[in-house]
Amino acid sequence: MLKIIKNILRGFTWWHSQTLNTQFFTWRKGIKVGQDKTGNIFYTSKDGIKRWVIFSGDAEASHVSPEWHGWLHHTWNELPTERPLIKQKWELDHISNMTGTVKAYAPTGSIKRSTPEPRQDYEAWRPQ
Repeated sequence: MLKIIKNILRGFTWWHSQTLNTQFFTWRKGIKVGQDKTGNIFYTSKDGIKRWVIFSGDAEASHVSPEWHGWLHHTWNELPTERPLIKQKWELDHISNMTGTVKAYAPTGSIKRSTPEPRQDYEAWRPQ
């Protein structure tokens, strides 16, 4: 039953992976060129002009790593599998945007923290 609902949703919503139209277009005109470590699959058109990604989960642009982002936007033509980016030792690994999730950043004193600390950077104004 759940599989049937997922297939119905695919026909009408793009944020649950690809729609049926995108799947048909990919089948007709797409050439798979690679896959990243999170499971996103990257395609190019047969003429090499169009490039797109089929997300492994929710369609969220920040799920695409910098290497593949550069390729998708024609910043470079070489695939990350052919010519990987040189990563500096001070660079952190890519993480997706966590805004709106339980993993979102919450500063000290935020009520969204499990144990909020009392604010120390604010002093209420008192008239004299």
